[in-house]
Amino acid sequence: MAAVRRIGNIARWISDTLDRAAAVVAVTALAMLVSAVMLQVVARYAFAQPPSWTEELARYAMIWAGLIGATLSFKRRFDPALFHGASGSSWRAVAAGLIQSLVVLVFLLPILWHSFFGPGGNLARGFLTRHSRTTADALDFSTLWVAIAVPISIVVILIHLVARWAEPATPPPPDGSEDIV
Repeated sequence: MAAVRRIGNIARWISDTLDRAAAVVAVTALAMLVSAVMLQVVARYAFAQPPSWTEELARYAMIWAGLIGATLSFKRRFDPALFHGASGSSWRAVAAGLIQSLVVLVFLLPILWHSFFGPGGNLARGFLTRHSRTTADALDFSTLWVAIAVPISIVVILIHLVARWAEPATPPPPDGSEDIV
């Protein structure tokens, strides 16, 4: 039992560490997004010559902010709840946790698979491989740097899911109110 508890503590520590890093990345991407849009607005309306790269930078920053922000939301349990009022170690809470885990896995694992493998398990036709051969239009870099946000966010969410599984069961609050699960 002590080994299981230790593994749970390690999973929660990794999840918490990744969450802090994800918060920095998401805030940075959001700041880049706002800065690029503001520069484009000022350049367009004040100088009538917006730089061509600002729209593309804003789009890529939005992708990173949205995907990494989703990991923050999942960690804080802002994801949609299937069952309201199921808490503690009741059979309803266990069933809700299993269903939520299954939904997350069914949704994310195929996306993670196709990030690396294309049709027929062909590595050369995978999402990331195709992006590694594509260059951004206005910015001179591979769109792989944008596309990599997809598997990164999925892996972080899966780690958060493992940390959820490792959380100790908590009894319902003594005042009779129940948390949303």
